[in-house]
Amino acid sequence: MERELLLEIGTEELPASWLPDLTRQIRDGLDAALRSQRLLPDAPIEGYSTPRRLTARVAKIAERQTDLDELVTGPPVAAAYGADGQPTNAAVGFARKNGVDVAQLERVDTPKGVYLGYRKHQRGKAAVDVLPDVLAATLRSFSFPKAMRWDAFLEDGKGELPFGRPIRWILYLYGGRVVPFTIRRTEQAESSTVQEVVSAAFTYGHRFLTTSGRAGRAVKVRTFEDYEARLAEHFVVLNRQERQDRIARGLEAKARSLGGRVGSGVSHHSTLLEEVPDLIEYPTVMAGTFSSEFLSLPDEVLTTTMIHHQHNFPVVDEAGRLKPAFLAVTNTDAGNEKNVARNYERVLTARLRDARFFWDADRKVPLESRIERLKTIRFHKKLGTYFEKAERIENLSRWLASNALVSPNAADAAAKAGRLAKADLATEMVAELTELQGVMGGIYAREEQQPESVWKAIYYHYLPDAVGPDAPPMRQQLGGAAITWAAVSLADKLDTVAGMFYAGEKPTGSRDPFGLRRQTHGIFKILVDLQALTGLPARPTLQMVLAEAARAFAPIDQWPVESRQLMEGFLLDRYRYVLEQRGFDVRNVRAVLQEGRFTHLNPADALKRLEALPEFTGSADFQKLAIAFKRVKNIAREISDAEFEALEQTDRELGPALKDPAEIALLQELQQREPVIDSVLKSGDTLRRAFVEAAQFGPAVDRFFTEVFVMVDDPALRKARLRLMKRLERLILRIADISEIVSETE
Repeated sequence: MERELLLEIGTEELPASWLPDLTRQIRDGLDAALRSQRLLPDAPIEGYSTPRRLTARVAKIAERQTDLDELVTGPPVAAAYGADGQPTNAAVGFARKNGVDVAQLERVDTPKGVYLGYRKHQRGKAAVDVLPDVLAATLRSFSFPKAMRWDAFLEDGKGELPFGRPIRWILYLYGGRVVPFTIRRTEQAESSTVQEVVSAAFTYGHRFLTTSGRAGRAVKVRTFEDYEARLAEHFVVLNRQERQDRIARGLEAKARSLGGRVGSGVSHHSTLLEEVPDLIEYPTVMAGTFSSEFLSLPDEVLTTTMIHHQHNFPVVDEAGRLKPAFLAVTNTDAGNEKNVARNYERVLTARLRDARFFWDADRKVPLESRIERLKTIRFHKKLGTYFEKAERIENLSRWLASNALVSPNAADAAAKAGRLAKADLATEMVAELTELQGVMGGIYAREEQQPESVWKAIYYHYLPDAVGPDAPPMRQQLGGAAITWAAVSLADKLDTVAGMFYAGEKPTGSRDPFGLRRQTHGIFKILVDLQALTGLPARPTLQMVLAEAARAFAPIDQWPVESRQLMEGFLLDRYRYVLEQRGFDVRNVRAVLQEGRFTHLNPADALKRLEALPEFTGSADFQKLAIAFKRVKNIAREISDAEFEALEQTDRELGPALKDPAEIALLQELQQREPVIDSVLKSGDTLRRAFVEAAQFGPAVDRFFTEVFVMVDDPALRKARLRLMKRLERLILRIADISEIVSETE
């Protein structure tokens, strides 16, 4: 017979950002714990959460563990019986240990020989007897972004129970009956009073709202349907999607009543809508207003104040202009809406008054005059202040515009924008609203009548901050400022990445305090999408721009070898990640981004190759070449790059040394196709042609390996054939390491 299992862990309020992952963890942790105890769920495990509870439900679990049949091996047969055929002490001891006679043992063939064995059958325990162990394992499986000290322990011999927030109650039911479980805890470490959290058939409703005269009271339940219904009666909406839908409907209705809407015109709306359901258990949307005088503030200031600081939704009219109104999602009912809304209005008005004061005060001091104050703001202890960083960005922006982007006419604007890019860090507004770094600098530059190319480059220079192909900024947002922006944005990110690795900082595991992963993703996105964003034909290599950024600290060839290798490996790994996030096949990414060829990495060209590669990977000739190319690479290792280059300089002609028809045919293929591939790679516009040419090598390479033995005794002939392999390898690797597209078995 199968029965329902229901688990609820009641806690102090959990941070909203934790809940999505914790919902997954309780589901996965319970599943793993059940399987380890041979209680296989016969239905999917459902996970739910609110700020005060983590819930899991399994509709069907058997009443008993599955039986366990286990083969226990003992001594080798040779040691288990004497010459007279009688069992030795080894056999007798093994039988006694398992509680059986020697006659009940069997002979088992193993890779090591024939051994004595005993097939042990263990009947499964009742589910109620092992479910406490299941819960203990589930609780210990959780991991939290921040662990707090919570003096609690389980009686499972594993000591303390760490948990992200104190556990206040446990609902643990199997088939409607309570599964006994106890957590022992103390309120304070120095207290000698031991308290207990004991499992029960009770959950708890909303902390403040009630229909029965007593908020947050215990509510008895027996089944999941009963549990969900009783929570709803006590103002707790268990299903997150239901909470989100309820919020979305409420926002739409309230915005309409104000003659506006909450839509795409409001920054961060979708992000806030994803966050709010994890802040509340019973969502109610309320409307508030503020004085229209605050509409003179920039929209970015208004929306940031409302969204980031108040978790309010701005309201816009049909033209997308902000209205003097906002929407708040509260964890209460609508019975006292006017008073609640008035409190929200009072807090928001105070913040907007501060913002208006900062806005008026900041505009009295030009951005250029704030540069000197950057000397008081440290960027990094080994890399100096933001004043020094501003100088580096200014110089690097000018160089990037003139050289990497081949746009000398934009160099002065790029240098000016780079110099002013960090000036807003010395403003009152950014000190209060740190989310507006860069944005406020751009707005203040616009107020000072700076050219569009300058103020937009400052405004957007922190972007892109996402990996996806549709991440902002788009070309239409930048307009004529695209080239200046690209130079400044690249300069800022390259300076940070090069500087941090020079200073010995690097990301480790999930720790990345300086945001180097995000910065690197931005670098690659700009370089990959450079032509689409700017309309420029420029295709700078990563080594080119990185070497110039590193020069501000020390020429890159004078860096410690370890620091340089760590940075190059990190960058290559991040670029692989960016491309894989765009949906490219992992094997193709490895083929294009080859280990050890960092100096040749051109992000824009790499993208073009990845886009072209799938057209050829399925063809028979290309597959044949890819498989054979593994062998080409292995053989080519017999001659070093330095030796090959020396031989090529003194004697490029291979013909006289090669006599076999198969090797001559391959040489002719090389001589015919090498100039074409070289021309294609230099132009960078028709990389598909390079793959077409490479695929044509397949039959000649296959014939070569069928008819020719490379490692012959004749030194001159062996060297000529190795040079032929090396020449082919170096040519193909200029396109991609196509051996990566086939599996090891192939």
